[in-house]
Amino acid sequence: MIGKMLGNRYEIQEKLGGGGMAIVYKARDTFLNRLVTIKILRPEFTSDDDFVARFRREAQAVASLSHPNIVNIHDVGQEDAIHYLVMEYVRGDNLKNVIKQKGYLEPIEAVRIAVQVSEALEHAHQNNIVHRDVKPHNILITTEGRAKLTDFGIAMEATSSTITRTDTIMGSVHYLSPEQARGETATPKSDIYAVGILLYEMLTGKQPYSGDSPIAVALKHIQETPLPVDEVNPDVPTELANVVRRAMDKKPELRYRNAGDLARHLESALEDTGQNTVILPVVGTELAAAPGAKTSDPYQAESAETADHQKEAAIPKTWTWIAVAVLVIGLMVGGVYGFFNYMDVPDITVKNVVGMTEAEARAELEALDLGVKVQEKYDDEKEGIVIAQDHGPDDPKVKPQRVITITVSKGQEMMEVPELLNRSVSEAVVLLDQAKLTLTQPPAYQYSDDTEKDSIIEQSPAAHEKAPRGFAVRITVSKGPEPKMQTIPDLRGKTLRDAASILSAKNLVLNEAEAGYEDSTDYPANRITSHTPGPNTEVEEGTEISVVLSRGPGPVEKKVNVEVKDVIPDDGRVHSLEIVVEDLEGRKLRYADSHDANDKVRKKITYLGRGVLQVFVDGELVQEEELP
Repeated sequence: MIGKMLGNRYEIQEKLGGGGMAIVYKARDTFLNRLVTIKILRPEFTSDDDFVARFRREAQAVASLSHPNIVNIHDVGQEDAIHYLVMEYVRGDNLKNVIKQKGYLEPIEAVRIAVQVSEALEHAHQNNIVHRDVKPHNILITTEGRAKLTDFGIAMEATSSTITRTDTIMGSVHYLSPEQARGETATPKSDIYAVGILLYEMLTGKQPYSGDSPIAVALKHIQETPLPVDEVNPDVPTELANVVRRAMDKKPELRYRNAGDLARHLESALEDTGQNTVILPVVGTELAAAPGAKTSDPYQAESAETADHQKEAAIPKTWTWIAVAVLVIGLMVGGVYGFFNYMDVPDITVKNVVGMTEAEARAELEALDLGVKVQEKYDDEKEGIVIAQDHGPDDPKVKPQRVITITVSKGQEMMEVPELLNRSVSEAVVLLDQAKLTLTQPPAYQYSDDTEKDSIIEQSPAAHEKAPRGFAVRITVSKGPEPKMQTIPDLRGKTLRDAASILSAKNLVLNEAEAGYEDSTDYPANRITSHTPGPNTEVEEGTEISVVLSRGPGPVEKKVNVEVKDVIPDDGRVHSLEIVVEDLEGRKLRYADSHDANDKVRKKITYLGRGVLQVFVDGELVQEEELP
């Protein structure tokens, strides 16, 4: 593609990189004399309507956006089978490489980048565009330090069509939100989750979730909680760590309302860390005034006349006072009597009833004059067994009638195992998560003639059986039909064309593109001198064979005198005699004639490199030997 002119305007200069769907080049816009970036759909996808639609969708999605932190699209076109986008050329590097170079970023730098990304997402979300693949690879950092969001290749309008396909987990799995991993709708809050993961990686240099396979990572997004970012990097302020935690919350409704809200909280988190806390003195409800000072209490400004009037109205009758006094004294005496009677009751040590049945525990506690409250909970312990109590023998003693709450096991919560046969592993993960079950990792694999590759052929427990909540279901995945084995023939001395033909007949593949060369005096130029795997090695059909070719000068021609005797039957008849030589140039007939038993045949034979001499009488091999 280097040097090619697209649209009679864009001259491709160099390759910048590539992803799973497209290859990215730097080019020059000959009309405006400026550098641009061109993304070209990979040739293998141009015949796939789905990929072409996704490619066009990126153009449509970004074309509707205009923001300083989003890479702009200048043009879109098609030339023959080439589909391409023309975008703004950004001088700098992607954020993933920046993190690798620095190890991790300082909080102020990480926040600056995350704020710009959040503002870009806010603009996209306001235009009903969900990015769905926010990751450091898709964030370009210019030489001036500005962050620019790119690669809207799997972005979609925020509608019901935004549901992640269950057969293919869209987006990079390390930055995938839990709802996307479960196959649910991707929303703007899914992008906010990805920014939280991005912040975690910038501040620590590590991704919060890792695993041996994409499925394992996806499961961790759903099931696990990572170590807080300020525990991984103690230099991260607590306020900033709280913002990261909230952005990464597994429940979308607990994350920030929108990307703009996230950006504002990030800015305030750094501002808050630079302020000191001011402690104000506690002010009493009564203020002492200086002698002679005027009080501001309006209630003290009442006139003497009003106060005297209130005093007169407040004087109770004598009998009323006597009745009140008697009542108060009676209550005081009764209260003191009751109090000392209560204090005289002996304290009780609560017995440990964990491990007993509910009936046994109730009897033990009630025998101590204690009340019992029962709550139930699913547990691995047998149904009906007490698994916890809120007060026990190691706690302080209690008074009689104290209510003790005991927790009784309901047994294991049993879930119905879903049907997984003929489904992909990613589909199985989603179905099991919905059923509150998990998947044994890694799954087993075996060959199958009946089930297509990567589909599940066995599961345990079987579909519709019951299994405890959280149980790990075992599956076996098809590797497709078992490949047949073939023995590699000796290809030394063969040309590439001959070798390819020989290997093709055995369903093997010649790796011509990576053929090596070496000096050789045993084989002519451009003949195979060695190959890997070597001759007579048994391999699976479809295996690639790598070869080394001779650069020359090659072997010299050799001559040998061949004498044939005592091979023709002495029966008085004439027989046909043939001499065949097989050398580096192939198999050739060097002599053919008719003779009887009395004839002596001498012949000078020439050959290249190694050779084998064969003598045939009446078409049957009667003599064979290697030539010196």
